[in-house]
Amino acid sequence: MKKILTAVVGMTFLLCYLGWENSGHTFDTKPSSIVNKISRDEKRVKESISDAAMEANGKASDDEKMISADTNGAEGVAAFTDPSSLLVLVNKQYGLPEEYRPRDLVYPDVPFLFSDKIDKRKMREEAAKALEQLFSGAKEDGISLMGVSAYRSYKTQTDLFDYYVHREGEKAAETFSAFPGHSEHETGLAIDVTGGDGRCAAEDCFADTEAAKWLAEHAHEYGFIIRYPEGKEQITGYKYEPWHIRYVGKKSAKEMAERGITLEEFLTPEQTGAK
Repeated sequence: MKKILTAVVGMTFLLCYLGWENSGHTFDTKPSSIVNKISRDEKRVKESISDAAMEANGKASDDEKMISADTNGAEGVAAFTDPSSLLVLVNKQYGLPEEYRPRDLVYPDVPFLFSDKIDKRKMREEAAKALEQLFSGAKEDGISLMGVSAYRSYKTQTDLFDYYVHREGEKAAETFSAFPGHSEHETGLAIDVTGGDGRCAAEDCFADTEAAKWLAEHAHEYGFIIRYPEGKEQITGYKYEPWHIRYVGKKSAKEMAERGITLEEFLTPEQTGAK
């Protein structure tokens, strides 16, 4: 009976938060039961982030936060581990402080698959404005887009992944999820999108849609990148996700697009071997 109640509670939470959304990196998190297992390296990264950075309002401009691909040394590391930076690197190696929450979260004026005004509809202000321009540009080209999931808090990440671990087991859950603090959605700079018909939301079939093709070709013009591109799984740590776009600013996005590199290769070339 206890197991049944646990399962029911877990399912109820998931359905309340996700609605009809499908599984995938869109919902990546890490359970509270696993938080205590964060590696020493991850702890060192978190400890290196200053209190001032955590309290920053996150409104620094592209130029202020811009670092080139050849940046190295302590200064460079501080730049891409600063939660307020547009170029903050969040992956399986680098994370955000548990207490971090962007102070400039707003609701972008774009359509979503749901109508509720909740956190997962929010983005940081600069990214939200850029998203509005991206949606408008797509519309002018005859492409309809809708938002699926944007910002998520550390707690939401934890609660969601608790469910996945309960359902799939820890090992399986880790293949498509991240530790709390290690999901890009927590930055307020990332969003999962889909076509205007809502089909293939956060599913592999989205790659074959006109919406996905448009994003791959034009996202960088608005300061976004396809965060997990095809063929870069060994570098990003995640499978190809044509629906997951991340705001980094026009200058950085343009350079990454022209060079065909990921955020990891752009920020940590010495670790990824990027040229």
